[in-house]
Amino acid sequence: MNTRRLRDVVLGKPLDPTNQATRHSLALVAFLAWVGLGADGLSSSAYGPEEAFRALGAHTHFGLYLALATAVTVFIISLAYNQIIELFPTGGGGYRVATTLIGPHAGLVAGSALIVDYVLTIVISVASGVDAMFSLLPHGMQPWKLQVEVVLLALLIVINLRGARESIMLLLPIFLGFVATHFVLIVYGIGAHADGLPSLVPDTLADTRQLAGDTSWMFVAALFLKAYSLGGGTYTGIEAVSNNVQSLAEPRVKTGKLTMLYMAASLAFTAGGIILLYLLWNAHHVEGQTLNAVVFRDILGHMGFSGAGNVVALTVVLLFEAGLLFVAANTGFLGGPAVLANMAVDSWVPHKFRYLSQRLVTQNGILVMGFAAFVILYASGGRVDLLVVLYSINVFLTFSLSLAGLCVYWLRHRDGTRWLPRLLLSATGLLVTVSILCVTTIAKFFEGGWVTVLITGLVIAACLWVRNHYRETRSAIGEVDAIFAAQPFGSVTAPPACDREAPTAAFIVGSSRGGGLHAWLWVQRMFPGQFRNFVFINARTVDAQVYGGEAELELMKTDATVSVKYFENFCHSHGLAARSYLGFGIDVVTEVSHLCEQVQKDFPNTIFFTSKLIFREENWITRLLHNQAAVAIQRKLHLEGMQMVILPMKV
Repeated sequence: MNTRRLRDVVLGKPLDPTNQATRHSLALVAFLAWVGLGADGLSSSAYGPEEAFRALGAHTHFGLYLALATAVTVFIISLAYNQIIELFPTGGGGYRVATTLIGPHAGLVAGSALIVDYVLTIVISVASGVDAMFSLLPHGMQPWKLQVEVVLLALLIVINLRGARESIMLLLPIFLGFVATHFVLIVYGIGAHADGLPSLVPDTLADTRQLAGDTSWMFVAALFLKAYSLGGGTYTGIEAVSNNVQSLAEPRVKTGKLTMLYMAASLAFTAGGIILLYLLWNAHHVEGQTLNAVVFRDILGHMGFSGAGNVVALTVVLLFEAGLLFVAANTGFLGGPAVLANMAVDSWVPHKFRYLSQRLVTQNGILVMGFAAFVILYASGGRVDLLVVLYSINVFLTFSLSLAGLCVYWLRHRDGTRWLPRLLLSATGLLVTVSILCVTTIAKFFEGGWVTVLITGLVIAACLWVRNHYRETRSAIGEVDAIFAAQPFGSVTAPPACDREAPTAAFIVGSSRGGGLHAWLWVQRMFPGQFRNFVFINARTVDAQVYGGEAELELMKTDATVSVKYFENFCHSHGLAARSYLGFGIDVVTEVSHLCEQVQKDFPNTIFFTSKLIFREENWITRLLHNQAAVAIQRKLHLEGMQMVILPMKV
């Protein structure tokens, strides 16, 4: 079995990015989007409520306040993010909001935080899922957790390389199993203590007043705020829908809002309900087990599952919980590459993060997210308590920038009657997220918070360097374009037809007219009068931005046609026979090679030419930032017996 066939077996057969039916078949309806994008938020109920409840220490009566505050906060942030879906229906989420409404550097901070956040989404979901699984095993098995996490992470990478929809469909039964089992346990667990519910509120208020009398109201407020903030991991994943609106089925805004409703309702019910279960069932820490495992075992025992039956039932529940966490890790592989693709459009990260694989996924982004997740998994040892801190800080940094952007927008657009309620909603959400961000950063700075600040800062610094390099390169190419822009068109109105047997010079050109004319004039000087036909080949890459919508694809086709016809018309105006070839695909090397084969059939006596940027200081970084397509195409054509010359273009 050759490499191509093996790749098709593992990842699936190639898909056509220009086929509208393909795009529509891969778009996510609200239910599938809830599974694929909402799983991150829903899965946080496996660790977020536990972190908050454990922060209360002996003052567990505050659990009632936490349950209510958690449910309300979920809906506040979700409703605010509905506005982002309305304003930015092409996706981009927090990165695009901060960039457009505040400024590019605010967008850089939000985007960098999101990248780190999605890497941590993958790591914490896998680690927490394995924790849930190992809660069923003897304590002596704990040293094997890291190895299991590595295997599962590798499996998730392969699944996502096959495509978003396929990965979601594969994990759908796990998601539904989690929803069903946890719904039953929460409803039964609360109902089993129905006789004590009427006294729960007055007892909680009395305990609160007593604590305030023994200490102070300042202590009470600080205790609640700390627990509430350390449970901030509960709200992670809410931003996933707005980051991936371009993946939703039409009408995107309606689908996005419906997905957000599913996500908010399910997360508020599950997270708030689990905190209430901790309170009602007097949950306590057991070494090697999660609080969910402890309280679910008690509830199942009350339901009549005893002995082996209890073990089996708890195993099913925790396996679904672990499975959902793996589904949530999948969200990192969907959202992270999408953020990288958006940042690549603005030249904050290498442009190759925009490119799609044969399965129409941003393969480079998936591989980078997976590699980074491996590094953090090993560095942290899979410690969920540490990862939650790292995770929450970046999540709420992005939340805060996004909501600040919405506040700025509504202050600028004070027309009609809708702006004030939306401004108040955005401002309320901003107050909540900034408070959680500040408390978490201060309280946990020396317990791991400094690590996420350092990592995010390094990502920001790297992005600034990349952007500066691309800016300098564009400036240099612009100077070349300006030099050749003055090349005059001739006045010939009846150019000669191409002669199939005549010597032909074929130029592989891009969007830069300067680069194409540089190569054409270079050949004219070096081989005066040698060629009778001039062929121009242009292959455009259907990347993540273009694939986001039909309008973007049509715009790219129009721009590419105008670009390649310019060179053809230039030759015609000087009385030279010329023809152009245009193609579209996900891989420029493959598409150009196909076009070159067609040119060789049409004009057997062809020599191919193209330009390549030459930097004064070339190293692995410049090779990473710039497409090395010219060398790859030359090698492929030489293997097929076709001649190709690369012309240097110094910048």
